[in-house]
Amino acid sequence: MKAVGAPVPHLRGEEIVSGKLDFVTDLRRPNMVYGRVLRSPIPHGKIVRMDVRKAKRVPGVIALVTAKEAPREKFGALIEDWEILATEKVRFVGDEVAAVAALDPEAAEEALQHIQVEYEELPAVFDPREAMEPGAPLVHQSERNIAIPFGLERGDVRKGFDQSDFIYENSFSSPNVYHAYLEPNGCIVQQDGQGRVTFYLPTQTPGATRVMYAKALGLPLEKIRLVIPPYGGAFGGKQVNKIHLIAGLLAMKTGRPVKMVIDREEDFVASNPKVNLYIDVKIGARKDGRLLAKEVRVVGNAGGRVVYSPIVVSTACYRVDSLYRFENLKTAGYTVYTNTMPTAAFRGFGQPESLVAVESCIDMIARGLGLDPVEIRVMNGMRPGEISPHGWKITSCGLEECIRKAAEKACFKEKRANPKRDRGIGIACCNHVSGNRLVFRDFDGSAAMIKVSREGMVTLFHGESDMGQGQDTVFAQIAAEELGVPVSDIRVVQVDTDISPFGLGSVSSRGTFLGGNAVKAAAADARRQILEAGASLLEANPVDLLLEDGKIYVKGTSERFVLFKTAVQAFSDKRGGMPVVGMGSYMPKTEFPDMKTKYGNISPAYPFACHIAEVEVDRQTGMVKLLNYVAAHDIGKAINPQLAEGQVHGGVAQGIGFALMEEMKANRGELQNPNFLDYIVPGPSDLPPVHVIFVETNDPEGPFGAKGLGEPALDPVPAAIINAIYDAVGVRIAQLPVTPERLWKLMRKMEDRR
Repeated sequence: MKAVGAPVPHLRGEEIVSGKLDFVTDLRRPNMVYGRVLRSPIPHGKIVRMDVRKAKRVPGVIALVTAKEAPREKFGALIEDWEILATEKVRFVGDEVAAVAALDPEAAEEALQHIQVEYEELPAVFDPREAMEPGAPLVHQSERNIAIPFGLERGDVRKGFDQSDFIYENSFSSPNVYHAYLEPNGCIVQQDGQGRVTFYLPTQTPGATRVMYAKALGLPLEKIRLVIPPYGGAFGGKQVNKIHLIAGLLAMKTGRPVKMVIDREEDFVASNPKVNLYIDVKIGARKDGRLLAKEVRVVGNAGGRVVYSPIVVSTACYRVDSLYRFENLKTAGYTVYTNTMPTAAFRGFGQPESLVAVESCIDMIARGLGLDPVEIRVMNGMRPGEISPHGWKITSCGLEECIRKAAEKACFKEKRANPKRDRGIGIACCNHVSGNRLVFRDFDGSAAMIKVSREGMVTLFHGESDMGQGQDTVFAQIAAEELGVPVSDIRVVQVDTDISPFGLGSVSSRGTFLGGNAVKAAAADARRQILEAGASLLEANPVDLLLEDGKIYVKGTSERFVLFKTAVQAFSDKRGGMPVVGMGSYMPKTEFPDMKTKYGNISPAYPFACHIAEVEVDRQTGMVKLLNYVAAHDIGKAINPQLAEGQVHGGVAQGIGFALMEEMKANRGELQNPNFLDYIVPGPSDLPPVHVIFVETNDPEGPFGAKGLGEPALDPVPAAIINAIYDAVGVRIAQLPVTPERLWKLMRKMEDRR
């Protein structure tokens, strides 16, 4: 292969690092005005009265909207508990109450100060565990605050624990975590003379977002157009967002393009951070290390409205059950309303938190039974051809090879056998999905189109969303490989729902697998047509032709050929100038799980990984220093090893922040650290040397054998670090993040017990 497997630079890398690339926040439109949102200062209360007269008189104000100007029908991602602007009451600090459009941002901000709102404050609840209790204040008009429960059982859990020689259980918790992407959320929305509304916005899920916004605004789907310009990162935080709809209301009212960009502090509150989870887990094993039973209870905080938090909770409940062979399982999960900011997707989607709990238990079981932590994972790990307890069909699986290679590279067994004071080494594994059938009941695929112009230029249209991770570069490589042309001849068009196929988007680590398969199919269709044109010119049979390096050869000879461009020109000339158009789609053989049993093969393939962290702990301060890190990934096939390695480095950095420093702190629902001065993310000095190993299992369903990587790059990081800290100082961490103060107190408590 020429293009696939090559370290092709990011197609727009030079533009990005030089600052020449226009992100959403850089865009301008003629006659544009600026929007700002008024948000609730209280966590829970009725809106008694609102006076907007003074705000409307502020110079430069063009329009002001409240719930009276918004459609009244509720909508939502999973539960229809959203409204564009608060009608009768507010449910969290930051809830959207009103919005202003003005000639400049300063005038819009000033107008907000003149909107007078009288609230009748209501009792509030902030902890999801308390919100589940009888008599807790109700966030919505329902009998209880549990939005969606989740439960399943496999085998006989009680019997499994009765047969266990060693049982370990603990309670773990993780906080809200901010996505900390480069560019805050923003958009430009405008309505044309035919009433059609165009959104220029960053969204990972173009197709799903368009459907939801059409319903929210009360418009037919054909009246909604989404254009996805380049944007500065997402990590789960850029899917659906209320500011898009509010800007839409203002655009429809003013008849002018409305730009709305929220500042960093507002973005902390308004962009649906990671769900904070409480996980109680109990695992039993035989004395040889065979895992027999697992029981888990997960409580997740949805905040004031449900976005995608129930899927995060369900993922934390049971995805890890297809990493190791658990024979008996019992799971209960609860997604709970509170008077806090709404939560949603974050890279990993509940799996990192679940792995912290499970991998901590397995580490303690290995210690309790005197077993090697490497071998207990190899013994219990899934293998190719197996079906997990939930019906997940494991086709390719390089888990054991990942474990062996990571352990060898990190000198794991040697360092465990010869420990150094205050230094520790920890191991953790992960599994993930390459797409998730649970997102849409009737849709689980991808489509692409390829147009080859008379001049031989290849233009690729797809419906997925590149967040900056290099997905378009990978798609270009797949198309180039299939067409036998250089990657430089491929132009990838930004997603525009007027011209792009419907796409579910960049979620569930599905882009390369599902989108890549669609691109490969579209390129194959274009290739077939070009070979037919070349066959006419060469007076040969298409099956006897070879297309590579921009030429069409008769197999077995290098003398008889025509140029790729010549064949395309001949095709076009015979059809009145029509370009070659290749169409392709990919529909995986997945199953929407039965809603009662939760049984079904939800992904066409499953990536695996093993990470090993080495740390040093300062007992006087509680500071944790990362000394070395090894990440081995079953990637199927590395379409672009350079970009893939970058994904792993980024995931490790993000996981270090998750494990050691990142925490959104709130007081009665009001965020206390909504900025990068008080909310700490890792910097260069916090990162250790990271050694990346790719295990290529060549998945039979993947495009050229590839599987997903984006989320597995983060998944096992916190668990590996926490296990390394235990190895260093003997303290089992159950609450994230492991701040110096928190670890210092735990070490003091342990010493006091002695």
